[in-house]
Amino acid sequence: MTGKHDPSQATGSRYPSRFKQSGLKARHLLAHIVVVGWLALALLAAAAQDTLPVARWLAIHLFLLGAATTAVVVWSEHFAVALLHAKPPDERWSDARLAAVNLAVAGVLVGVWADVPVLTGTACALLVAAVTAHLVVLVRMSRGALGGRLAPIVGFYRAAAAALILGSVLGWLLATGRAGPQAYVGLRLAHVHVTLLGWIGLPVLGTLFMLWPTVLGVRMAERTTKVARWVLALTGGGLLIAVAALAAGWRWVAVTGVVGYVAGVGDAVNLFARTMRRRDPISAAAAWTLGAATGWLLVGVVADAAMLVSWPLAEAQDGVGSLVPVLLVGFVAQVLIGALTYLLPIVLGTGPKERAALRAILERGWSTRLVTLNTGVALLALPLPDPAGTAGMVLAAVAGAAFLALAVSVLARAVRGSAEGGSSRRPVLLGIAAGAVLTVLAVLVANSGGDTSGPAVASGAGIGGAAATRTVDVTLANMRVRPARVEIAEGTTLRLKVTNKDAQRHDLKVEDGPATPLLARGDSRTLDLGSVTEDREAWCTLPGHRAAGMTLDIVVKDSAGESADGHHGHTSRAGSSSGGLDLSGDFSRGWKPRSAELAPAAGGKVREIELHAAHTTVEVAPGVKQQMWTFGGTAPGPTLRGQVGDVFEITLVNDDLGMGHGIDFHAGALAPDRPMRTLDPGERLVYRFRAEKAGAWLYHCSTAPMLQHMGNGMYGAVIIDPPGLKKVDHEYVLVSSELYLGTPGSTAQVTKMRANTPDAWAFNGIASQYAKKPLTVKAGDRARFWAVAAGPSDGIAFHIVGTVFDTVYKEGAYLLKPDQPGGAQVLDLAPAQGGFVETTFPEAGHYSFVDHDMRHAESGAHGVVEVSE
Repeated sequence: MTGKHDPSQATGSRYPSRFKQSGLKARHLLAHIVVVGWLALALLAAAAQDTLPVARWLAIHLFLLGAATTAVVVWSEHFAVALLHAKPPDERWSDARLAAVNLAVAGVLVGVWADVPVLTGTACALLVAAVTAHLVVLVRMSRGALGGRLAPIVGFYRAAAAALILGSVLGWLLATGRAGPQAYVGLRLAHVHVTLLGWIGLPVLGTLFMLWPTVLGVRMAERTTKVARWVLALTGGGLLIAVAALAAGWRWVAVTGVVGYVAGVGDAVNLFARTMRRRDPISAAAAWTLGAATGWLLVGVVADAAMLVSWPLAEAQDGVGSLVPVLLVGFVAQVLIGALTYLLPIVLGTGPKERAALRAILERGWSTRLVTLNTGVALLALPLPDPAGTAGMVLAAVAGAAFLALAVSVLARAVRGSAEGGSSRRPVLLGIAAGAVLTVLAVLVANSGGDTSGPAVASGAGIGGAAATRTVDVTLANMRVRPARVEIAEGTTLRLKVTNKDAQRHDLKVEDGPATPLLARGDSRTLDLGSVTEDREAWCTLPGHRAAGMTLDIVVKDSAGESADGHHGHTSRAGSSSGGLDLSGDFSRGWKPRSAELAPAAGGKVREIELHAAHTTVEVAPGVKQQMWTFGGTAPGPTLRGQVGDVFEITLVNDDLGMGHGIDFHAGALAPDRPMRTLDPGERLVYRFRAEKAGAWLYHCSTAPMLQHMGNGMYGAVIIDPPGLKKVDHEYVLVSSELYLGTPGSTAQVTKMRANTPDAWAFNGIASQYAKKPLTVKAGDRARFWAVAAGPSDGIAFHIVGTVFDTVYKEGAYLLKPDQPGGAQVLDLAPAQGGFVETTFPEAGHYSFVDHDMRHAESGAHGVVEVSE
């Protein structure tokens, strides 16, 4: 390039008549009206974030998904035409793509805000389709186009579109809770990186290669093309590595990817710095604003890499989350302001004089606005007490609102001029965009009426002054609300003291009642619900958190201790009907049943075992795979066996990235405070107890809500032999449990658990496995069957068809021995109880064993003992 580069001139010189006849200016005018509308709503949501739940999320997505996405789609297509010297795409299809993008954005925001997963999923699918169409257009432009020196910049736009497609999928997984609590941290970090650094960062970097020298009014550096290709390889490749690694939970691999992105940004900044000359730029306001924005990008990605190096992912997500406002305001907002300051006069002006007049409007007080905005960003970025952060947000908002007002006046002036000149404009884009903006605004207003308590609530009686008052401490951590259930008498005045103990922010919203603001770690608020006469539900309003299990049920009990009539029924909503699985099919190829054989106790008095808490995918029924929370990689966990007096030293290691776990051994007697405490991800403890009493014992996760941890597989058996236990031909252990399908911790699954409507029942964690692969003995063999009822809610009535038990041992005592005349037909166990029965099989055949609660037997709790001659 040998002179100044003006995108409008490049386009106009090739298509002068088309530019005038196609209504391009009118279309860009409408698009910028949409951008300004999204910005206005983002500022409105940002101003309400201290009083309106989920407003911070809404402000960020109004800004990124609304304003920034619209601007990127419009300008990446426009610049691609100019840079490739390509034929402009069909205007009707361009309008349709942009309308689809804005309609999809409105659908996502409404779906998340109103908690309508179907709408959220549909809108995400529409967004993916619209952006995919945009990507196809960018790819097709390169084919057969004349190209030019800056053609490689279009690669940034294509990579950015791919990033938004991936970010939309990740966002859908998070917003609908399908990611599950165990994967939430990694997927959230991946979503933030691919959206902010990919969809926004890449096209901005690419455009700056062209826009920066143009705004400065200087000659482009000779090596710009080469540097642009290298920067795209570093930033795009590094981002791909980082996003994949974060989703998989590989922190150090993610660090490598982010460092690659930092290197690419550094190379670009170095080139931009060398492009500067000692002369007045065409627009000083645009130049200084773009320079400040690029500086904040570099600062942000360097800080991002440092946080990933210094902290585990569960802690790094809070630090990275704190960078989001800095990058949004310091980088993205300033890029939009700088670019619009330069480009709006070019696009909307009809000649040099009008362009100068429009630019003068946009540059009013620009130096004051620039200092104000960047001072605000610095206050947001620095680790200062809260008043500083609030002041920073106020300063940034004031500067942003000032530019918004100037932009609105420029657009209004252009609209008047266009109307007076008789220019035609398509009403479709404006109508769709206006509808989207009004829809979001309507939802915002409709949902802004909930009261928010202050830091403290005065004590006193409830309604009428006579009801009892109860204050409950509620903690938010590890994607859980603890306690998950509060039971109160009807009419109780209830107060919830809510404290966030998690690395990431949470809030708590009570159905038809008050809500906390977003709470940082250590923050507390007290919610006064007044006199409670019916069941209520409370939940974290952040997208995906409610579906992932962050809920609290407030259950009203009448004088008889039963749930009050006429409530909303949150604790009794029907899930899928119990026993709904089809168990007639076959297991997958290569499947093997869990061995039920119980080996004799090993020698020695000290038994050292290491158990790892982690997530494992298990085929829990024929052809049905389910993610389970496990001890030692199996559900149930390994069966431990010993004798009275043995010492068990169990090392528990929490390998679960997303949540805490603990363990409780019923076979030991000791204070639970420390050995049964919840371990954060990566922690370990040694649980030591002496087995003083014989029996068949349960062990399980000790972390609340235990219903969910046990219901998802965190349980097992400990067998302590009674003194003098005789040897038999075969010993088997059968741990009974319920199976609840679905995303672990999801609203649907937890509803089934609370309603006690499991999808199946099982022995040793897999429904019908011993019907497909029977246990084997020989005729005349004596067999002992140990049984432990893990529940978490149902017991068992263990029975073997065609046999009579001559020995029954239950909860540490013999109820029947062979030398007694009687026999037994069932070993009945309540949840958490255990024992064994013995029998001799008289002849060859197939002897079914069942839980004699026939609902259970018909839904997976059955098997076969195959007796041979």
